[in-house]
Amino acid sequence: MDVVKKAKLSRETWARIRLFAMDVDGILTDGTVSISSDGTETKRFSIIDGLGLSLLRDSGLQLAWISGRQSAATTYRAAELRIPHVIQGRLDKLAALSALAAELGFALRDCAYMGDDIVDSPALAAAGIGISVPTALPEALAAADYVTRRPAGLGAVREVCDMLIRARAAPRGNKRPGTGTLPL
Repeated sequence: MDVVKKAKLSRETWARIRLFAMDVDGILTDGTVSISSDGTETKRFSIIDGLGLSLLRDSGLQLAWISGRQSAATTYRAAELRIPHVIQGRLDKLAALSALAAELGFALRDCAYMGDDIVDSPALAAAGIGISVPTALPEALAAADYVTRRPAGLGAVREVCDMLIRARAAPRGNKRPGTGTLPL
């Protein structure tokens, strides 16, 4: 698969983010769903992604999950991680992101959105930082500003959490946050 090399984003761009919203299936998971014969659904979520989200939440950044599907497994994991904004059953991700940003008093440029599919593309393009994963569909990759090195469900979200945490911290020897370029 050919992934377009993206330009580096400045520390200032990452530091400006106040809301990190993301799709669930194909971002927090590897995109597969297991359904038992009794209809019970299970998903695999990464522990390192969860810790990254908890650290980011505790740093004061707003977090949201925006999924096209209703899922009890998603609801359970979001509650476990204390994700404050969980929107399920919404295929118009841009409308959901825009409404949430407005509710929180943020401009879209203050939001990072992470997604992997064609329904995520408008939100990826409109967000201050659009983020995708290496296995995303071509439309999502084209709309993204940043493509993770780690795969979906195996640390991709943690990679972004770490970028956001580093950007929000004052650089060494510089009391002014938001300067310099993050290593990508």
